[in-house]
Amino acid sequence: MNIGIAGAGLLGRLLACLLTQQGHQVSIFDPASGPDGRGAAGWTAAGMLSPTAELECADLNVFQYGLRSLARWAQIIPSLPGSVSLTQAGSLLLAHRQDSGMAQRTIGLLKHKAPPEHAPQSLSLEQLSQLEPDIHGPTQAWLLPNEGHLHTVEAMDGLYQAAVAADWHWNRPVTTLEPYTLNTADQAYRYDHVFDVRGLGARPASASSSAQANTVSCQNVRGVRGEIFWLHAPGVSLLRPARLMHPRHRVYMVPRTGNIIVVGASEIESEDRSPVSLRSTVELLAAAHSVMPGLAEARVVHSETNLRPALIDNLPRIEHEPGLTRINGLFRHGWLIAPALVDDALEQLFSNL
Repeated sequence: MNIGIAGAGLLGRLLACLLTQQGHQVSIFDPASGPDGRGAAGWTAAGMLSPTAELECADLNVFQYGLRSLARWAQIIPSLPGSVSLTQAGSLLLAHRQDSGMAQRTIGLLKHKAPPEHAPQSLSLEQLSQLEPDIHGPTQAWLLPNEGHLHTVEAMDGLYQAAVAADWHWNRPVTTLEPYTLNTADQAYRYDHVFDVRGLGARPASASSSAQANTVSCQNVRGVRGEIFWLHAPGVSLLRPARLMHPRHRVYMVPRTGNIIVVGASEIESEDRSPVSLRSTVELLAAAHSVMPGLAEARVVHSETNLRPALIDNLPRIEHEPGLTRINGLFRHGWLIAPALVDDALEQLFSNL
């Protein structure tokens, strides 16, 4: 088939990779100037693959998507060009003494929603020290055994390189689309099928806030702000993602190659794209330091904000009709659920032919 894709973020690259491997002709359109991925929500993301932890705010469908996607990433990542880090060593939930009540409520919720084999496992401080010697300060800890993380910057490049033979149209935003057709500012392109995976870019310029409040259509999407820091911390060891259950934020710390630790907060209900505020900087980095005192001498080498696309129910959605498939609303679950969503969308497409 000859397939057009609007959007070269995580979903667009994953679709391009899988479809070209299957022998289809693929064209991808994006407003970015080139393939480095900067500006895409998937590039900014920390890359946590945490189906159990996300049950705090998500439903069992997201959990099942996450389990399926963990298995798919284990198949996809080794097939990509270059080196893409993927680790499946579990993740940690941590709490300070003063926040134990809130932590216990969260743990109780996860144990209630997750199957027993995925439920949080309580750790003694000695067990925590054996797993992560550089974590000090929390008085309570739990291991989520079936979780992992990947390096999003490496993966974005690897997905592009795996589909480099596709027809990539940079600096070419899609203005409108309809079944079988992608329209840019000066040309209409016809295809056997079209995918709209633009995230916030799929929102019509005329969409009203009231319309967005009353529908979960893929076109009625809002942005949810995320903020991250990259810390260069030679000599500080972190082997798996760790979340601190904090009264104001769910602060996470994720290790990357090159002695980098990514620190961020899960979500802020705002479409503000301005740089990270002083308050966020102080609160997030102080929270990370309270868990890993060795970060005191770390250097902040990068900070960034971005908007993640979310629908009114904060759940992902696939809309399919002849000639057109829309996928949107990945919210903060993008890397966690993308492969399973793409698999479902492709199965729906090809089963209908």
